[in-house]
Amino acid sequence: MIPGGGQPNMQQLLQQAQKMQQDLQRAQEELANTEVDGQAGGGLVRATVTGAGELRALKIDPKAVDPEDTETLADLIVAAVHAANENAQSLQQQKLGPLAQGLGGGTGIPGLPF
Repeated sequence: MIPGGGQPNMQQLLQQAQKMQQDLQRAQEELANTEVDGQAGGGLVRATVTGAGELRALKIDPKAVDPEDTETLADLIVAAVHAANENAQSLQQQKLGPLAQGLGGGTGIPGLPF
């Protein structure tokens, strides 16, 4: 319902929706091009992912490599990628959260992580 009992201006609503869609697309493109890092083992393993969660790089300090204990190295890799993905999710919420608010308050919009 529109305050004052008036009818909504459909043209204006369509323009607002189109602008929000363009803003959302621009933010998603920016996320795909932004890289964030995560680390584990005090920096022995570093993972770089995009804001969209795509793994781009993995750096392993030679000190983390023990041929007798590959399980610990695997755990460090998983932890670094997990940390990087958490940072990517925070970035997504920062970039897309305000747009989701404008689309109805983040009520489960498909494709958005909140």
